[in-house]
Amino acid sequence: MEAAGVAVGKKNATRLKAHIVFLDEAGFQLMPSIQRTWAPIGLTPIVRHRMTREKLSVISAISLSPIRRRVGLYYQVHGKNIQQPEVVHFARHLLRHLQGNVILLWDCGAPHKGEPIRQLLRQHRRLRLVSFPPYAPELNPDEGVWRMSKAALANECHDSLETLLWSLTGALEDLRCSPDHLRACIRHSELPSIRL
Repeated sequence: MEAAGVAVGKKNATRLKAHIVFLDEAGFQLMPSIQRTWAPIGLTPIVRHRMTREKLSVISAISLSPIRRRVGLYYQVHGKNIQQPEVVHFARHLLRHLQGNVILLWDCGAPHKGEPIRQLLRQHRRLRLVSFPPYAPELNPDEGVWRMSKAALANECHDSLETLLWSLTGALEDLRCSPDHLRACIRHSELPSIRL
């Protein structure tokens, strides 16, 4: 869909009094994410970890309510790559929590296409889908959730997926409890202006 499709989604959201929902997925590896930090002069900080590619996959969505403009964060964590069944399950989870019409904006990734998604749309007439243009993560406010979560976990060294899960859910819960941070994700995206 062209960039104009996002604007059309906004207009439809106003007309339908629909929740606007921005969805994305991300992976969090057991290998630490290293960022700049402070250290005494002449001492290079060292983070010791074991080499592994184990990871957690997370799907999340920022929602914006139609009338009161309340923001919310929904997420689910998986121990495997997110595919169509996980996306459909998460969309149903959103629909259980959000009353009325829902306009879901997401990227053009493979888990967002195919028969399971078409079947979801047939079963839930109040759900509408809008795709961001290809290769435009800067338009999706949910990318801000990943930036903040990864910054919160930076320089941490986890020895198991359980400890990573504990830290990750803590970071996501902190974001969920901070409407100001969620609004900042929307404001700092390159979307055409959305009234907050």
